[in-house]
Amino acid sequence: MIGAGSAALRKVMANPLGRKKQEPDQHEGFEDPLANDSINTIIEGEIIPRLLMAHAVGSSDELHDGKNRIAPPRADDFALLPLRLEASSLIAEVDAFLAEGVSVDAIFVDLLAPAARKLGEMWDADECDFIDVTMGLWRLQEVMREISTRAPANRFQPDATAARALFSPMPGDSHNFGAVMIDEIFARAGWHSTVVTKPLRKELLDTLSREPFDLVGLTVSRDCPSSALENLIKAMRSVSANPHLSILIGGQMINQNPAIVAEVGADGTGADARAALEVAQRLVQSAAVRAHMLR
Repeated sequence: MIGAGSAALRKVMANPLGRKKQEPDQHEGFEDPLANDSINTIIEGEIIPRLLMAHAVGSSDELHDGKNRIAPPRADDFALLPLRLEASSLIAEVDAFLAEGVSVDAIFVDLLAPAARKLGEMWDADECDFIDVTMGLWRLQEVMREISTRAPANRFQPDATAARALFSPMPGDSHNFGAVMIDEIFARAGWHSTVVTKPLRKELLDTLSREPFDLVGLTVSRDCPSSALENLIKAMRSVSANPHLSILIGGQMINQNPAIVAEVGADGTGADARAALEVAQRLVQSAAVRAHMLR
């Protein structure tokens, strides 16, 4: 494997049996002590963030431009191709999208990252073997490297008045894909955005107590007790250097049951990173109005 993903793929190859489908350890909250050994965890926690970091996501206007989106059925069709096509053929498929006017940003967010995630899902469902997954990831990494070389992008620099956001997976959650992606989208939309990928609860609270963030976004990629999420949200509000802090929560668990948002005391959610940006902008604007009225 060539490039930034090689260490992660070597980690996969070192454990081809990939301890799969471990249940949460009830004695350690909802953290799975074996999660880091699974192929799917490495895909979510290392491979996909590299796909996204390799090309920073576009501006807010670009994110809402129809030509910068790839329809889910087409992305689903592409997701299976790394199992049977070589990297050169995959690049040709990507070039066809680019020729249609699809942006490089959409290639990474809507095509390559979901394809990598699909490989992990197929591994978990025993629909493909270790060699298939490894070769598929290698091919996606080659496509990523080629497209990044052609179209390098620089992270957007926010101005001094931009809102401040902190993104993090739920402490104990080993999957940081969602937090990394949403940080990229907010940063390129003009926010001062910070991401913590493997936080301890104390680290997260200390950061909030020191810096007046306008928004915190928590991603929850698997089941955890609602009481633990509610407790953390209360703690974040109590220590926040900004008394008007807005809190977003998202991820698979939240998408499956949006009622959790109100149940745990959060302010909102978004089905994906783009939707979260729209919700966050409204929340921060409303918080600013409330702060002004209380002066």
